[in-house]
Amino acid sequence: MANECELLEIRDLTIQYVTEGEVVHAVNHVSLTIPKGRTLGIVGETGAGKTTTALSILRLLPKYTAKIPAGEILFHGEDLLQKSEAQMRKIRGGKISMIFQDPMTSLNPVLTVREQIAEVIRLHRSDLKGGDLDGEIGRLLELVGIPAFRMSDYPHQFSGGMKQRVVIAIAIACSPELLIADEPTTALDVTIQAQVLNMMRRLRRELGSSMLLITHDLGVVANICDYVAIIYAGEIVEYGTVEDLFDPARKHHPYTEGLFRSIPNIHVDSRRLQPIDGLMPEPTDLPQGCKFHPRCPYCAPQCTVPYPVETAGQVTEVSAPLWQEGSHQIKCHRFAKEGEGT
Repeated sequence: MANECELLEIRDLTIQYVTEGEVVHAVNHVSLTIPKGRTLGIVGETGAGKTTTALSILRLLPKYTAKIPAGEILFHGEDLLQKSEAQMRKIRGGKISMIFQDPMTSLNPVLTVREQIAEVIRLHRSDLKGGDLDGEIGRLLELVGIPAFRMSDYPHQFSGGMKQRVVIAIAIACSPELLIADEPTTALDVTIQAQVLNMMRRLRRELGSSMLLITHDLGVVANICDYVAIIYAGEIVEYGTVEDLFDPARKHHPYTEGLFRSIPNIHVDSRRLQPIDGLMPEPTDLPQGCKFHPRCPYCAPQCTVPYPVETAGQVTEVSAPLWQEGSHQIKCHRFAKEGEGT
């Protein structure tokens, strides 16, 4: 999807949760790329499959209920889904790190901040010991705006924003190549959100890392991302650069249009916002054809049935044809020419 050198590439990823005879279709044929040194934002409603996609990269999905019937997750060209657990332990925290949504539950309340950062460093950087280890922990805390002398404090002695800074310090302890941030500012107030986002943008630049940012806030996306993927019912419906997504003169998926109508516009005098009608479908019973068609104001008969695509002599069915112009992609019948598909 991007022309730059790719660090991570997800190809046709499908994830299901199988419980008590029900199949939850959490992620459906998702393909994404994250270029080196860039930030990709995944935007969507709660339950759209954002966190499931991120957890699959680190192979942290529930062992007995999560199934991956199809797809590849390529990191430096190697499929993470084929790695052993021992190999993944070296990658987690070392080459790929994750900042989880709630700092309150991400830290161990009975261990000091020093002990929690040291644990990661000992696993991946065994050369650091004694005074050198403490010096590195102090450097990491200073890097995220916390005085080094506070390394002996416990999590309950920090505010919510400071806890999130500690979590970020743990995540960057080994200078990972890819940083996954799962709604890192959701539990914080607005002023602290801005501070944390500015810090993350600075750290990404200083470390040279790539970032996958999961959010439902388009304002956060505009502030920090280079590329954006709009996900709906476990499927990427629109992808492009930030300019592609935020330019009102460009074509957009009806779901993307609905997201922007739900945001207050200081340049438009309006009595109320225009929410998207209806609810996202149950992942155990997804509609045929385009998953958005029950809520779409432009729904046509062809939107309600699967779309056949011929590839290498074989016909497969997808939700909708793919329209593409440069880096900008939209899955929608409104824009695709006859015969065009994924």
